[in-house]
Amino acid sequence: MVEAEPAPGETPERKVRDEDGAIDARFLEQVSQAVLLSDVTALRKLVAELHEADLGDLIEALDQDERPKLISLLGNDFDFAALTEVDDAVREEILDELSPETVAEGVRDLDTDDAVYILEDLDEADKREILDKLTPAERTVLQQGLDYPEGSAGRRMQPEVIAVPPFWTVGHTIDFLRETEDLPERFFEIFVTDPSHHFVGTVPLDRLLRSKRPVSVVDLVEDDRRVVQATDDVEDVARMFQRYNLVAAPVIDAAGRLVGVMTIDDIVDVIEEAGDDDVKQLAGVDAEEEISDSVRQVALGRFRWRFISLVAAFISASVMALFEEQLGKLVALAVLAPIVASQGGNAATQTMTVAVRALGTGELGGWNMARFFRREMIVGVLNGVAFALITALVAGFWFGNPTLGVVIGLAMVATLIIAALAGVAVPLVLDKAGIDPAISSGTFVTTITDVVGFFSFLGIATLLLRLS
Repeated sequence: MVEAEPAPGETPERKVRDEDGAIDARFLEQVSQAVLLSDVTALRKLVAELHEADLGDLIEALDQDERPKLISLLGNDFDFAALTEVDDAVREEILDELSPETVAEGVRDLDTDDAVYILEDLDEADKREILDKLTPAERTVLQQGLDYPEGSAGRRMQPEVIAVPPFWTVGHTIDFLRETEDLPERFFEIFVTDPSHHFVGTVPLDRLLRSKRPVSVVDLVEDDRRVVQATDDVEDVARMFQRYNLVAAPVIDAAGRLVGVMTIDDIVDVIEEAGDDDVKQLAGVDAEEEISDSVRQVALGRFRWRFISLVAAFISASVMALFEEQLGKLVALAVLAPIVASQGGNAATQTMTVAVRALGTGELGGWNMARFFRREMIVGVLNGVAFALITALVAGFWFGNPTLGVVIGLAMVATLIIAALAGVAVPLVLDKAGIDPAISSGTFVTTITDVVGFFSFLGIATLLLRLS
């Protein structure tokens, strides 16, 4: 029998995670007790050598007042990289409790991209106070990253790169790598730059190591190499990494000078964050909402979209109010109307989700817009006919009125066709207007399908059943 190996940082005496991958309850209690008793020896024994991801999850699992105390007790043994693994709200709470000297000392040993990630959401005054505790050289590097626009590659890049001049040979470069102690922790490529630090090209490590020592590095430069502008949106960069299966990409400024490198670990985080934001926004939840947010933050953040949904509900209800007399004559209409509207809402949401995702990933553009629209309309017609037959039969038998079955069948066809139209058109219109379709599409689409569903069903019923 093959036994599972323990996770990194786990020992027979210390089980960090349970079978579901969450922080183990017994381990959490031991850490919490050590923090409560200010038992530094026990605390260091428990959290020593924990991976930054495990330490980040542990911090989130602790009570709010225990988090900064854990960091203070560990002192220099605390890995500040763990703060890149926690929710934004948790990180901000912790940083508010720590002294600028402690934060400055913590970020000093981090990769620049991680340090910028920790500092970027702080108030300018707090940010400046922490930066003032660093050396001029350290401050300059961090400030350069913070000066780039939010959400840009410049904020996420690692400025520490290995750049060599084009006249160096393979042997010279390898000797340099062996003899230089201050190299980036991980690197996949060697960059070639001219004397003004303008980017010339990239040499992958495997290509370098397979070449003879006398070969010039400029002869090994890859011809087809993707380059990132420092001001590029990180989500666009992530799509480029996905499209071309990149592991790393050089980052250049407007003058073509090499300023850093984007690596796959940064891109994975970007993709996860973008997907997380889209899922939240499609549900009308603020993209910044985290599970650690307070009741007040969550309530205020959700109020706006719930208020918009309430207004939309009143609009839908006003349509039904137009047919108040007909509803009074035939109660079955009130029973069946929500079925038509809900089917339209479900169909539109399916189409809208595909459209929003395709727009977000760049898969939906002018070249395939007509084909996508045509496909969704055909699907709407086919589903409309299929569900019209099903609902017509059920409604006809249920209320003993075949004409009522015909009414709901016709209404179902009309509603599902309009649902397909709205599911495509609304995200496209919002995107053209410069509004994120993930944020707003759901409310508009639901309102349209409710109004069309109620109006078509009750309108057709009025005509065919002669209820007016």
